[in-house]
Amino acid sequence: MSDLRIISFLPAATEMVFALGLGDSLVGVSHECDFPAAAKTKPIVVKPALPLEKMSLREIDVAVAERIGSGQNLYEVDERLLEQLAPTHILTQELCAVCAPSGNEITRALQTLPTRPEILWFTPHSLGEIFANLRELEAATGHSDQAEQIIADGTGRLQKISALTKLAATRPKVFCLEWIDPYYCCGHWVPEMIGLAGGRDALGRPGMDSVRIPWTDIAAWAPEILIVSPCGFSTEKAVEQARLLLQNPGWSELPAVRNNRVFAVNANAYFARPGPRVVDGVELLAHLIHPELCGWNGPADAFYQVQTRLAWPLPARLKLCSGCGVNFFCGPQAGKDHCWCDELPALPPSPAPGADCLCPVCLAKAIEHSNTGQP
Repeated sequence: MSDLRIISFLPAATEMVFALGLGDSLVGVSHECDFPAAAKTKPIVVKPALPLEKMSLREIDVAVAERIGSGQNLYEVDERLLEQLAPTHILTQELCAVCAPSGNEITRALQTLPTRPEILWFTPHSLGEIFANLRELEAATGHSDQAEQIIADGTGRLQKISALTKLAATRPKVFCLEWIDPYYCCGHWVPEMIGLAGGRDALGRPGMDSVRIPWTDIAAWAPEILIVSPCGFSTEKAVEQARLLLQNPGWSELPAVRNNRVFAVNANAYFARPGPRVVDGVELLAHLIHPELCGWNGPADAFYQVQTRLAWPLPARLKLCSGCGVNFFCGPQAGKDHCWCDELPALPPSPAPGADCLCPVCLAKAIEHSNTGQP
């Protein structure tokens, strides 16, 4: 089709457009369409209705829930620009009302157009369905032969990773956080990615929406590898958010923390967007989970190993022992750069709601009981 005029409301779809060699036919994008670099030169047709850059994670979560509950839109479509661009195709999704325009927002926007464009709804729940979306885009635009080559290449890389990780002696326990405040487990295609990469995430929801999850469930799962992958954020922002985890009850006892295997990743590039780069995401996960088997040849800023302990010296804090109820000081001893409890054996994280540090006497008793198997 030589008269294609494509508008993409979805960053993953924008990546697919360029992967198929249709970049010149892309006439409009969303504010989040930033890959490849050429996408940032296109007119922005849609932007968020909320001032996200001024809001905390908790404020974003609350505001989004309130707007969805009251039937308000999360995105604003520039209807005048949309009409001027006169698209033949609009690419959007029905997977997540938070991620891109959907439903009512699309219906209202279409009412302004004199000629109705073809709407492609991308709603994948698995890696196979992501590849199927690529085929759908190719078929709708009449651009042939590119999709199958991309899919064949991606499938081959996934098979190679799967074969390598099957050689591992163990499949470590992994937890992937898709949001920090409140906590959300991973869903849709991400648990499948973790499985291919040689890990297991019992808290993930394959093929389903990610959901809120209490910290006690995370502590009880005791992940050996923790992936901080907040939806919509780059590695740098993920690192900032990962530091919010450091004062959680039982944080220092998580195996991932004890073994320094907490990683912040570029969710936008490799996990949150159901596009061609999810294959890179599987390769990245395989490297983080099984570095002895799988290398990483991608960008150096794709991930960052998070410092898993609070930077000392911090002022010693007066805390309330969750065992006996007495006050005690928690923090570094004189002349040392770490807390006194760091010199003692590790205990399993407590699943009790609101569990906090133990005083020296109660901690010593808990360690003794743990060593003898007593409750």
